[in-house]
Amino acid sequence: MYLLAFLLSTAMLTQTPAEAPYWRPVVMGTHGMVAAEHPLEAMAGMKILDAGGNAIDAAVAVFYMTTVVEQHQAGLGGDGFILAYIKEEDRVVFFNGTGPAPARATVEFYRELGEIPNKGPYSTDVPGAAGGFDLALSKYGTMSYRELLAPAIEAAKGHPLDYWAAAQHARNVAKISAYPSSVEILLKDGRPPAAGELFVQTDLAETLTIIAKDGADVFYRGALAKKSADFYAQQGGLLSADDLAKYVAEQAEPIKTAYAGLDVYQSAPNSQGIVMLIALNILEGYDLEALGHNSVEYLHVVTEAMKLAFADRNRYVGDPRFVDVPTEALLSKDYAAARRKLIRSDRAMVVAPPGDPRNGKALLEGNRPEYATGAGSITEPAQQENLDGETSSFSIADRFGNLVSVTHSVNSGFGSGMAVEGGGYFLNNRMPYFSLEEDDVNVLVPGKRTRHTVNPALALKDGKPYLAWNTPGGDNQPQAMLQAFLAIVHFDANVQQAVEAATVTSSAFRASMYPGRIRGMLTMPARLGERAAKGLAAKGHRVEVREAQQPYMQAASGAGAVKMLMIDPETGTFYGGVSPAKSDYVLGW
Repeated sequence: MYLLAFLLSTAMLTQTPAEAPYWRPVVMGTHGMVAAEHPLEAMAGMKILDAGGNAIDAAVAVFYMTTVVEQHQAGLGGDGFILAYIKEEDRVVFFNGTGPAPARATVEFYRELGEIPNKGPYSTDVPGAAGGFDLALSKYGTMSYRELLAPAIEAAKGHPLDYWAAAQHARNVAKISAYPSSVEILLKDGRPPAAGELFVQTDLAETLTIIAKDGADVFYRGALAKKSADFYAQQGGLLSADDLAKYVAEQAEPIKTAYAGLDVYQSAPNSQGIVMLIALNILEGYDLEALGHNSVEYLHVVTEAMKLAFADRNRYVGDPRFVDVPTEALLSKDYAAARRKLIRSDRAMVVAPPGDPRNGKALLEGNRPEYATGAGSITEPAQQENLDGETSSFSIADRFGNLVSVTHSVNSGFGSGMAVEGGGYFLNNRMPYFSLEEDDVNVLVPGKRTRHTVNPALALKDGKPYLAWNTPGGDNQPQAMLQAFLAIVHFDANVQQAVEAATVTSSAFRASMYPGRIRGMLTMPARLGERAAKGLAAKGHRVEVREAQQPYMQAASGAGAVKMLMIDPETGTFYGGVSPAKSDYVLGW
């Protein structure tokens, strides 16, 4: 099968994205559009847009629908970022809906525990997403919670489980089985619900009804906060009522760079959004069109640029309330030019070193790049892991000229695995994204927000909203988003071709999740072909080839599940595309 995929895909290497066939259609419209992770999310957003709401209103509706149809990935108990172009103010705004570590969460506690667990009562930070959406709604929304939550409440009373969700329920049975409150919701007669079965969440419907009546503040300082805190106390957890009551979401300035005539905006730290922008600045010095889309040379320089960007992420990016993040210096074009010189055309870096952005130097004192000394390898993974994590994302355009990009997450399957008893919702397991090393910029401190992998993006063209795109995928997120963007900018892809174009992802850096393993692989989908694999290995990359597990996955990029909306600045037409990798869906007219 592996060799067959290579043979079938070799012919594809001569195609540019603009020439490639695509699995799903490009959806077009002018009144409104939602590209989301699930058809019911897209429907909820479009219902709000059709009722006269704007993109922020629709985003809130999509968020709460996610809580119903994708609790395994995101929702009420998670964290997230919102990036939005607001037509009335003619600017891009950024809302940080990520919560901090509980007050009792200390390095000493977890060292004594021996780990930062990825499930259970010690894995949860303060869930910030609901607060982030509430802040955005208070600033720019026009509709009430009663109106916005109506679709989600109806779905919570019963909706057919889709194939992707059913698969995620099944693969998380062992995780949730330890908690009776989770078993009550997710296991029917001892088994997870199958695709097509009616999935009823009575407690969650009641929870959403409370929020519809009293607003999101009830989740932090009302009856739902008490329910969460009491449950975690019963489980011996660290999250308290005081942690929830003190949480306040934040509006901050987004970060940006200029690339190919576009203003590209990303989520500010504590997000890793800067990674994509650093890589773009480095790649600006290459003629990518001359290299050719997904040629060995193209894939090599894209990979090396990402390695350099991740090295700087791990050295400098954390919660700006606790550490001095040199954002301006990291995004300097001169600094990018200095870092670019570290990329060799013939040799891959085994480990990329951090730079010294404050002094504009390519290398931080005492560091040097380590290059491969011989050919790399080509392997198939021992197990076809799901490396995309459990994260959800969506993009929304409205007829008023607003454009929204969102990524939010509970981290991994059903977050902590514990459903809050009587509430029907799961809180996140984001704590493993902290470090326990005292000299790490992302070291755990009570009240500190961890560095997040979620990073929605926007781009403006001549000052007008042009692109909104985002994806799940953990450390793969900026890599998948970067390559989809390059397909649009340099290779004339439409939005659907861009999100389906094959992408590679590197793991040659310290991973975000504790304990920060360095896998050191360059992962590629089999459809990129044998020539690409051999060419990259010849430069010293350790290539890992992944087979598509289902026929439709042959059209998936190989990383993440990108949702992308484009607005034609001249005609105002919306174009929507989504990855075929999950249940992603676009609705618009």
